[in-house]
Amino acid sequence: MDEQRQVATGEEPGYGIGAVARRLGVPAPTLRTWNLRYGVGPSRRSPGGHRRYDARDLWRLEEMNRLIRSGVPASDAAREVLRIETVPSTPPAERRSEPGWPPPPERMAGRPSGVPTVAMLARAAMTLDSGAVHDWINAALARHGVLWTWEHLAIPVFETICRRQAESGASIEVEHLFSDRLLAALIGLTERPARPAADRPVLLACAEDDLHSLPIYALAAALTTDHHVETRVLGARTPYPALADAMRRLGPSVVFVWSQLAETGDPAPLASLPALRPPSLIVAGGMGWWDSLPASIPRVTSFQDALTRVAAAALA
Repeated sequence: MDEQRQVATGEEPGYGIGAVARRLGVPAPTLRTWNLRYGVGPSRRSPGGHRRYDARDLWRLEEMNRLIRSGVPASDAAREVLRIETVPSTPPAERRSEPGWPPPPERMAGRPSGVPTVAMLARAAMTLDSGAVHDWINAALARHGVLWTWEHLAIPVFETICRRQAESGASIEVEHLFSDRLLAALIGLTERPARPAADRPVLLACAEDDLHSLPIYALAAALTTDHHVETRVLGARTPYPALADAMRRLGPSVVFVWSQLAETGDPAPLASLPALRPPSLIVAGGMGWWDSLPASIPRVTSFQDALTRVAAAALA
């Protein structure tokens, strides 16, 4: 029964706690706890002085219930739903009968809502909830961009997963799932810009035998979205002869080579890369490179420094 019909029939507008409990399948005492402890409760007061839930309250409660059922602590779920500035005005149960429901992801302001905390995203990964991980990563990228998402969300989540691995010896599957969803989101941001800001692309690759390709995809995504620079990513374990062939074909402005571990950080093969005309700047990224890097090859170890150095060279 909608609120206009309730007014017409003399009933108090909104939804009482019993009706909400039945709609959501959440006990009334739990709803009262959510209201008292977290502030997620009825936002209206009827002419008779009773607290009533409106359609937006129902939407928030359904989202909070979904998050909790997926393993998110109630306190984190409450903080997340209260951060939502705009929610559908139609009650969730009624929206499911509308044509076109469910809407496409870009219209779903709250599935999952907003940007998660590190703890929430890590917990979604721990429960192997690939849908939530996918949606939350994309929400963070859309709202805050690649650099923020990488430094403030992705890296802390990886650190959380690695601590779990060190403690239990498990969670390899968690790392793989999170890496897969993050990689998929980043690859989606590396499409060639409609109007590239530079004539020559940036070529990115991992050092030979280095498997850690996520940093170069993150850098490529930031160059594309923030600076409109065209990129080409060769990925993990790129043989140096293959990298040299790609350089000759593309004539890139910058060649960025990533080494995460010392086992892959021998700089000698970099000296054998072809000298092109116009020249390509070779940049060594990551902590794996040995100290014997040639003076002509700058080394960057932070995401911000890599983005600044590569973008400046590409746009020069």
